[in-house]
Amino acid sequence: MTPIPSTSTVLRTLLRADMLTQWRNRRAFLLSLLVPVVILISWKSLVDKMGAAYALSTSITIGVAASCLIGYSNAIARDRDKGVFQRLRVAPVPAWTVMGSRLIVQLITILITTIAVYLVGFYVDHIQITLQGYLLGLVAALTAALVYLCLGQMIVGLIKNPETVNSTTRLVYLVFIMVGLFGEMGALGNDMKVVTQWSPYGTVKRVLGASMQPGAWNTGVTQAILVAVGYALVFAAVGIKKFRWDSR
Repeated sequence: MTPIPSTSTVLRTLLRADMLTQWRNRRAFLLSLLVPVVILISWKSLVDKMGAAYALSTSITIGVAASCLIGYSNAIARDRDKGVFQRLRVAPVPAWTVMGSRLIVQLITILITTIAVYLVGFYVDHIQITLQGYLLGLVAALTAALVYLCLGQMIVGLIKNPETVNSTTRLVYLVFIMVGLFGEMGALGNDMKVVTQWSPYGTVKRVLGASMQPGAWNTGVTQAILVAVGYALVFAAVGIKKFRWDSR
């Protein structure tokens, strides 16, 4: 009789497999990494006007959204359509390890993206913040990743067709970024500015910006992080409840 592997062994095996898959798809990751880096470089002349925290937080927010919302959602939808999850479900492994491994890999990529933005900001844009700001920024980036991963999970839970998931995530990403960038500047009116401020994009960006300059942390930022966590919980609840392991 074949012994059932322990949960830790299963999780390590899944992590190795998912990391290998991520490595094989490194071109897609590098392309998503280029988005926040290019934005930060193109804003070099505006850093003094906008502030270092604004430039870094905006670039990281856009990068996190691209990786988690588009990359994660499409990968889950594609593997589900190919029957990968259905085969894993019949294996003697806890269901949470299957998705947990994917989430861990995504969080690692977010840390890499955030560090890359820090390095480009330091060496190209000559941005310098405190060590505490860098460390808190990493924590805030992981919080932002959870919000967008949960949003992506909700989209995959509500939509089964991989092509529709792809088009939906790209549309949501475009709306979030375009409305977020123009809305927070007041270009779309005061009402939309308030809506943007408390949207997933606005709350995440506000927390990121405040984390990089701890002295600017106030009650409003605390409220923003609570709202962001609330978004993540709602998205996760819907995504988990509606998610199906096969595309039929």
